[in-house]
Amino acid sequence: MWLPAETNSGQADCLTACQRRVDDGRSPAKDRLAKDDSVQRVLRALLSLDAPLRSDQVFAVLDDVFPKGPDPITSTRLLSRLAKERALDASLLALSWHERRKHELNHYHYNAVIDACAKTGTWTKAVQLLPAMTDGKVKPDSITFNAAISACEKGGSWEKALQLVRLMDQSKVRADTITFNAAISACE
Repeated sequence: MWLPAETNSGQADCLTACQRRVDDGRSPAKDRLAKDDSVQRVLRALLSLDAPLRSDQVFAVLDDVFPKGPDPITSTRLLSRLAKERALDASLLALSWHERRKHELNHYHYNAVIDACAKTGTWTKAVQLLPAMTDGKVKPDSITFNAAISACEKGGSWEKALQLVRLMDQSKVRADTITFNAAISACE
């Protein structure tokens, strides 16, 4: 493989690793594009479904595009995109699909769905997801709590927002500026 003379060894190592992946047919760029294409296909299909969404419809779309289940990063991308689109029902059903298929879930997945709850002001669903996380052996982090507190703020439930701040402390999750700003906003 040809490298320009001014390339340092760190860049050379990176280029060599990338070249090996390309030689093996595993181009990082192609992998990412394929995963992004899958996310886009699922997103378009889910957003085109008529409301109210049914689990069998959502599960069929996900099973069709991801017969073996997506990797955790692709799952997070999908759930985050659904949150960005404020597609709460699709987000909740996609999370349910992962749970039923026994896919590996982590706090990023739950955070994305709780973010969808926050964007739609559906605080009750956000709060319900917190115990579901711990039942699935996933520990909520500060982003999880901040999104849930934000959902309470947007939903007008200042009491629940303050309860979540207390629960955060009891759970030994460190509150930050975002936590306190969201809690104060919920009380206004």
